[in-house]
Amino acid sequence: QVQLVESGGGLVQPGGSLRLSCAASGFILDSYAIGWFRQAPGKEREGVLCISSSNAITYHADSVKGRFTISRDNAKNTVYLQMNSLKPEDTAVYYCATRFGYCHIRADEYNYWGQGTQVTVSS
Repeated sequence: QVQLVESGGGLVQPGGSLRLSCAASGFILDSYAIGWFRQAPGKEREGVLCISSSNAITYHADSVKGRFTISRDNAKNTVYLQMNSLKPEDTAVYYCATRFGYCHIRADEYNYWGQGTQVTVSS
């Protein structure tokens, strides 16, 4: 069955870096978009950025431009979220999700979700 598994979260100091992974199974990733979303306590889930099946990258959150990047390794069926210059306001549970083809900013347009990985930015 279709499954997405996030990993790489943890506790990091402000200014630090983390790389999250989203490992896909049960389908071939290269025809699908992968979006990264995050949800902080008491806040709604927000889109962060996304990579389409054609490797077009869409930033859904202006606050991460210049700090976060996304890439995919179709041979490993995995998408990565590289997060640099982390700030306390980046603290959230990060989720990856997939939909066929192109990216979409709406979370309800994605069909499958991972379980999430906690990212905490604190000194």
